[in-house]
Amino acid sequence: MSIALQALNIWDLRRMAQQRLPKLFFEFVDRGSEDEVGLSNNRLAIERIKIRPRVMINVERRSQEVELFGKTQKMPVVISPTGIAGLLWHNGEIALARAAAAAGVPFTLATTSVTAMEKVAELAGGRLWYQMYMWPDREMSYSLMERAKAANYEALVLTVDTAAAPNREYNVRNGYSTSFRFSSRNVLDVLTHPRWMLGTLGRYIAEGGMPRFENYPESLRHRITDTKFDQRSLMTQSLTWDDLREVRKRWPRVLIVKGILHPDDAKMAADCGADAVVVSNHGARNVDSSVAPIDVLPEIVDAVGSRLTVFVDSGYRRGSDVVKALALGAKTVFIGRGTLYGVAAGGQEGAVRALAIYRDEIDRTMVYLGCAAIGELNTGHLYR
Repeated sequence: MSIALQALNIWDLRRMAQQRLPKLFFEFVDRGSEDEVGLSNNRLAIERIKIRPRVMINVERRSQEVELFGKTQKMPVVISPTGIAGLLWHNGEIALARAAAAAGVPFTLATTSVTAMEKVAELAGGRLWYQMYMWPDREMSYSLMERAKAANYEALVLTVDTAAAPNREYNVRNGYSTSFRFSSRNVLDVLTHPRWMLGTLGRYIAEGGMPRFENYPESLRHRITDTKFDQRSLMTQSLTWDDLREVRKRWPRVLIVKGILHPDDAKMAADCGADAVVVSNHGARNVDSSVAPIDVLPEIVDAVGSRLTVFVDSGYRRGSDVVKALALGAKTVFIGRGTLYGVAAGGQEGAVRALAIYRDEIDRTMVYLGCAAIGELNTGHLYR
């Protein structure tokens, strides 16, 4: 049976991903941090917002097209940077990028991916964005910017909300925190998931060994099982707005700042020359008690919406969720876990199905709201 017939919604893809993946990888994707208060709050905040249907409006001809940075795309979503994709499916980043290209939306490659940015550009095509952190050695980060520029990535997404290692206790218990550590428990877990073991891990081993972080500088390009390397050493607590100004000087294309939850920070991003911000709490994977992005989205749009493009992410599982964010002023929504569930369930086919689900649900919600175009959505369509 095809994935299209098996998966009627994103929750179905989540269930299929859970069945196929070893626990350590599924929980890495699915869970939050500490007590996971933020994880549930992201969903509750979206669910608290209700939609006001409108009737007797001709919406026979509808379009989900939006314009981003001078280019038109087919639907109002962007694939968020998710470094785990290549460990869920063999060459999972390429599968996601190809699905995004087919859907006519941008794909964002994460620095922590295991497929080189040049390979994604060569094999996937489409609109490619690159996500980056600033490291203690700024020159290493700048070298990644130059690689992305040479590979013709059209936008740089600078993530600024991870100054400290998140407290994800389940990762430690599962043996996958700063690197993958073998234990009797997780080896048994892998053995009891033969589709992933043979189809993903087995193919990487056959090609030359355990995957590496291919988008790190050569001196740091270690394998996921290298316990001698601590990725926490790449985090910096010295990041300031001057760093963003320097990135702006060095990056000539679209610059997006991801991880904004306060209007004053959004204003500073605009002052430093950013083209866009992503209102995000990192999918509740960092600060457990952080505010839900959709709750602060309106005030950030009010503060900077006339100066730069405002995106949002964290917790969007239905097309109606996306429509709510658009009505509150977001230009598009970054989708992370939803498409990860898809690629984990069935590679490119699964990612294509995830995007199709969002597209169909967005379309249906627009019909109920009496909106023929994304630009017609506004707060009058919502009840808070």
